[in-house]
Amino acid sequence: MPELSHRRRLLVLAICCMSLLIVSLDNTVLNVALPSLQRDLHASVAGLQWTIDAYTLVIATLLMLAGSTADRIGRRRVFQTGLVVFTVASLLCSLAGSLPLLVAFRMLQAVGGSMLNPVAMSIITNTFTDPRERARAIGVWGGVVGISMAAGPLIGGLLVDSVSWRAIFWLNLPVGLAALLLTMRYIPESRAPKARRPDPVGQLLVIALFGSLTYAIIAAPDAGLTSPRIITFALIAVAALAGLIAYEPRRPEPLIDVRFFRSAPFSGATAIAVSAFVALGGFLFLSTLYLQGVRGMSALHAGLWMLPMAVLTLICAPLSGRLVSSRGPRFSLVFAGVTLTVGGALFAAFDMEKSNVTLLVGYVLFGLGFGFVNAPITNTAVSGMPRSQAGVAAAVASTSRQVGSTLGVAVIGAVLASGVDGAAYRSTFVEASRPAWWIMTGCGALVLVVGALTSGRWAQATARRTAERLEAPETVPMEAATRG
Repeated sequence: MPELSHRRRLLVLAICCMSLLIVSLDNTVLNVALPSLQRDLHASVAGLQWTIDAYTLVIATLLMLAGSTADRIGRRRVFQTGLVVFTVASLLCSLAGSLPLLVAFRMLQAVGGSMLNPVAMSIITNTFTDPRERARAIGVWGGVVGISMAAGPLIGGLLVDSVSWRAIFWLNLPVGLAALLLTMRYIPESRAPKARRPDPVGQLLVIALFGSLTYAIIAAPDAGLTSPRIITFALIAVAALAGLIAYEPRRPEPLIDVRFFRSAPFSGATAIAVSAFVALGGFLFLSTLYLQGVRGMSALHAGLWMLPMAVLTLICAPLSGRLVSSRGPRFSLVFAGVTLTVGGALFAAFDMEKSNVTLLVGYVLFGLGFGFVNAPITNTAVSGMPRSQAGVAAAVASTSRQVGSTLGVAVIGAVLASGVDGAAYRSTFVEASRPAWWIMTGCGALVLVVGALTSGRWAQATARRTAERLEAPETVPMEAATRG
């Protein structure tokens, strides 16, 4: 990629952030619309889970393929294709007449979405070569997630109350078209000097692993843990995981390069991303159903209640990016772990939902945690890696987020469905959701412990050794953007 002026680099960042906005906004807006969608399409809790998980699951299984493909054939080309597919699929989602059709179009949306975020992050990584400037750019990138969380519930609530849930998909059309036109004009094409070849066997194993695991979790409350169907899909997931562990290290250019995980910061960022986004996916799913299904709020009113959490995420993400660039990732990760753990424990142990004040306190704590956790995840995942592998490294980080969101909705939804009584939904919801809050508490504790362990001098030494092993003679190494 040619060296760009500071102004042009900022424009590239803005265009990439537009793609993140529509992908992130799509999920936050849809969460607010779940009760309305449930009534119109006569969907069960499992059906609601699939409207979200069909999207995140497909993205999770295709992100690494999209990242390596972009490195090989051109990042701008793949990015443009993703914008077209995502925008067209959004239009189709708005026209869906049944739940199966909506789920199918959501999967098509995800095919386009898989070509956006990891490729955009690869473009940003190769555009902002200075470590401190890159960390600040990633902080802005994380702030866009906060914007989507702040704007999504409000815009979604307004559209659902005034038009219908179908209108939420119309938001993607003008943004997607504008991003496509700006990409064609202002983002230069770039490729890796030596990109990985396709790995179809690895890709099929990833699809089998995530798909069968998610299906088993979502279907378990209705079918039963010991049913032949659930056991079969669980065994498929185990077999796929074993296949990946046995097959991938033997390939010269695998879909998942296990050498990345010799870096303690990279492995830590992956585990933290899964844990944090399990909590996020479960939090949004649970909160939306509680505010509208138990308290009887309108979609807009529920969106207003979630605004403090979203605004704090918006404010804290760029602040966390600056802290990562100047002091390293440890403070942000530890702070995020503490606030997520405390927030989850308060909901689990003290029924924070029953009082407006305590409910607000809980949402504030989750907003602080989510705001601080995203920047160190992204920055740690791509720092220290050769730029030729930026697409794959960024895709692993993005995959971890999507896997976390998928598992969060699947696990939290399954726990809720197994405990709530449909005939007495409002009176049993809080008690049924208590185990789910304990799960989110555990996720926060994992963020805290892993973040502290993988952000010190020993961890940074493993990152430097990993970069030396990965670095090819023709690639330019990326300097570490964090300090222990």
